[in-house]
Amino acid sequence: MPELPDLQVFSQHLTRELAGKKIKAVRVTAKDIKMNVSVARLKKAIEGAVLKEVRREGKELFFLFKNGHILGVHLMLHGKFYWQEEEELKKNTLLVLSFSNKKELALTDFQHQARLTLDPEEKDTPDALSADVNLKYWKEQLQSKAKIKNLLLDQQVVRGIGNAYADEILWEAGISPFSVAAKIPDPKIKALAKAVPRVLKQAIKQIKKTSPGIIGGEVRDFLAIHNSSRKKSPTGAAIRQEKKGRVTYYTDEQELFN
Repeated sequence: MPELPDLQVFSQHLTRELAGKKIKAVRVTAKDIKMNVSVARLKKAIEGAVLKEVRREGKELFFLFKNGHILGVHLMLHGKFYWQEEEELKKNTLLVLSFSNKKELALTDFQHQARLTLDPEEKDTPDALSADVNLKYWKEQLQSKAKIKNLLLDQQVVRGIGNAYADEILWEAGISPFSVAAKIPDPKIKALAKAVPRVLKQAIKQIKKTSPGIIGGEVRDFLAIHNSSRKKSPTGAAIRQEKKGRVTYYTDEQELFN
C-alpha cells in the first residue's frame, strides 16, 4: 500500500501536470467500483471542472476543483495511477479522467478495492506531518495499553503512517514495535516525536530523487529496516521479522517497554 511519502510525491507530480486543466470526460470502466455516489452524480460534479491541485490527506489523494468539489481517492493495497497512452486500457482499470491538455489519468486495481469519495467529510485526526503532531500530542496519545506499532497505524490517532514507515520510525526512535505505549518513558517519547517527521520527510526526498515523475506504486528499496533485501540494519544489527497478518521488521537494538 502506498504510504504518506509515496502519496505526497504523487500529489506533487499530479499537481504539476494537471493543475489548471479542465476535465473533459470521466469514464468509469468497472461496474463494481467503490464510490459513495452514482456514476451520473460523479460526472455532473467534475466533468467540465478545472483542477486546482492534488493534495494528500492522510492516506488519500484529494483532487480539488475550482467549482468547489473534491474527489477523494484511497488507493487501498493495490490501487495505482498511470498515464493512459495506449488505445487499450490496462487490465483492471477502474477509472479514466481525460484532461484538456490531452493527458488521461487512469486508476487500476486488480482487487477492485480502491475507493472514490465525492466531497469527503473533513477528518479531525491530525496528519502525521501536521505541526499538531508534536511531543505534547504523543505524550497524550501514548497513554494507552495498545502496542506502539498498532497505535502508529491507527488512523484515528494519526493519519498517513502505514506498516513500512511504522517500522522505520520505531527503529529510528529505538523503540520495539511490541512495546506497550503507556510504558514508554519520556526520553523515548521525545525520540519518537522527532523520528516521525524526520523519517517521513527524508523518504519524500529520496523518492523524489530516485523516481522523478512517479504517480503510482511504492518505492521501498532505500528503507533501512522494512526491507526484505537487507539482512542487517545500518548499525549492524540483524533484522528480524514477525508475521502476524502483516510483517513487522525490527532489531534487538530497539528497546522493549512492557
